[in-house]
Amino acid sequence: MTRIAASDTGRAALWVLIVAVLLLAAATRWHMIGEQSLWNDEGTSYVQATRSLGAIADNAARDIHPPGYYWMLAGWVRLVGTSELGLRSLSALAGVLSVALTFALGRRLFGAAVGGLAAGFVALNTFSITYGQEARMYALLAMWGAASMWLFAVFALSANQQTRRRAAPALALVNAAGLYTHYAFPFVMLAQGIAFLVYAALKITAPTIRRDMADWKRQTALYVALNALTLALFAPWLSTALAQITTWPTTGDAIPASEALAVILGYMAFGITSGPGVTIAVAFFLLFALVQARDETDAEARPRAGWRVLVPVLWVAVSVGLFMALDLFREANLKFLLPAQIGFALWMARGVAVLWHIRTRDDHALIRHTPKIAALLGTAYLFVTLGAGLSPLYHDPAYQRDDYRAIVADIESNLHRDDAIILNGAGQAEVFGYYYTGAAEVYPLPEGFSIGDEDTAAQTRAIIARHRMIYAVLWGTDERDPRRVVETTLGTLAYPVDSRWFGDVRLARYAAGDDMPPATALDLRFGDSITLIDYTLSPVTVRAGDAVRLRLTWQAETALDGRYKVFVQLLNPDGVLVAQRDSEPVGDLRPTFTWAAGERISDRHALIIPNDLPPTHYSLIIGLYNADNPSMRLILADGRDYFLLETITIAES
Repeated sequence: MTRIAASDTGRAALWVLIVAVLLLAAATRWHMIGEQSLWNDEGTSYVQATRSLGAIADNAARDIHPPGYYWMLAGWVRLVGTSELGLRSLSALAGVLSVALTFALGRRLFGAAVGGLAAGFVALNTFSITYGQEARMYALLAMWGAASMWLFAVFALSANQQTRRRAAPALALVNAAGLYTHYAFPFVMLAQGIAFLVYAALKITAPTIRRDMADWKRQTALYVALNALTLALFAPWLSTALAQITTWPTTGDAIPASEALAVILGYMAFGITSGPGVTIAVAFFLLFALVQARDETDAEARPRAGWRVLVPVLWVAVSVGLFMALDLFREANLKFLLPAQIGFALWMARGVAVLWHIRTRDDHALIRHTPKIAALLGTAYLFVTLGAGLSPLYHDPAYQRDDYRAIVADIESNLHRDDAIILNGAGQAEVFGYYYTGAAEVYPLPEGFSIGDEDTAAQTRAIIARHRMIYAVLWGTDERDPRRVVETTLGTLAYPVDSRWFGDVRLARYAAGDDMPPATALDLRFGDSITLIDYTLSPVTVRAGDAVRLRLTWQAETALDGRYKVFVQLLNPDGVLVAQRDSEPVGDLRPTFTWAAGERISDRHALIIPNDLPPTHYSLIIGLYNADNPSMRLILADGRDYFLLETITIAES
């Protein structure tokens, strides 16, 4: 009776611990989930979720993702709405279910303690949490991967034919769901295939092979059948998938394999806030996981125990190996490895358990308990490190999403009906439209992957001619506008006002209009090599909120090594700075080190007159300074470090 009571108590404590881990997973994924703006790709998810199932498939066929996640999200938002919280909550739920499935898989392979520990590692890993708070398909990719591996372990390890027959169709359905969710899911299936071949080889060489041969043949046939069912379920999308995978452009620069592996291991061990590489404790546990415990050394148990260890190891190794072999390593692609992160957590947890159960031959108490102490200290270190990564994830700007909400608020605070908004890349229209309700026209440029540079430039010129002020929302420029056609046209035909970053998105403002007076010749030397040939300024009498437009013509006598910024400043009658613009020439597109000797550079600037300036006369000055040391200005022949261009008069409104 005492033994039964103790066992019941242990089971109760274990389930309390698992519930606590799941609550922790939910808390970390729902904490501040709606605080950040949707970013570009989440805008795509939002628009897809508002379409019919057929329209979702049609649009997904023109993108790079299968429609499974969007179909699920479309049903989900009909229940919870399309707020940031509503859109992201499906991923949060998938993240919590992934933690639960991690426990289930760990329990099936190594026991409840290992499953619980691995679940804790996943619950606190910022790699998993990040995508559990994003309205994209990656949390579901991890969930389907964990569910698939759990069903695979049930199918492979169960001696009961009826259990296998129930697990097989469930595994086929889950694998099909994974394929419809993301094209990285085959990593999971291939790891399973290799694991099954190893399992089959172990059974063939086992002492009981004659007795088990018929059973092994039935199991193998069933495994082949369930994979055939998976492919049959995915067949309607297969040709589309192959076309997408083989034709989608690759972006970003590759890095050396050693650096890539360090980043991947850092993500899997602790998450995106950890930095690259693994610590000694992590490496220690990974190595110990490969050691068989003493109770696994008999001839019958050893092969099966070794295979259990191999499952998470293969999961990680196959996924990372394919990821690297296919040259997929880009920071934006690391989320393809989210399922493998679960395998990594199980691998680490298994190492902790092996270390805990090591028995020493020395009877000295300290030596006898050294493995347990090491396991406890190492585990505590892992959880402390995981916990330390949470605050940066929620609060450090380096890990915040692109803030389209703030971009739209910034634009709308100054927007007039005759202004224009350019989105470089049609994809931004979806997330921008989620927040934008204004009346000014919005132009997605370039309009698609096939539009030529000349057409893009022509459309940009037409926008400049029709509008007073232009707001350019610039994201993913290397992919959508690699030759900077939109920016170059705006920088050379309009007048750059200012530029601000909102995460990886830049909002640039330009004043339009070309009603300029004749140029004023100067031949004014700044420093040793840069000459201001002439300038044009309009208008000189303005009202608050107006833009003063300035065109400068520069020339360098010799090629320049340094980078110099142009400053345009407005000073009140007391010489106090009241407005300014600083940038490298031509809207940062023509840094001075790119100038050829004798080349003339037409450099445009616009200065917005602040709304709170009183009507009076102001001085407009310009100059250049070293971009690396702003206190070092280029000096004129008269010893001044600036030139007074004009007196600007602010009139009564």
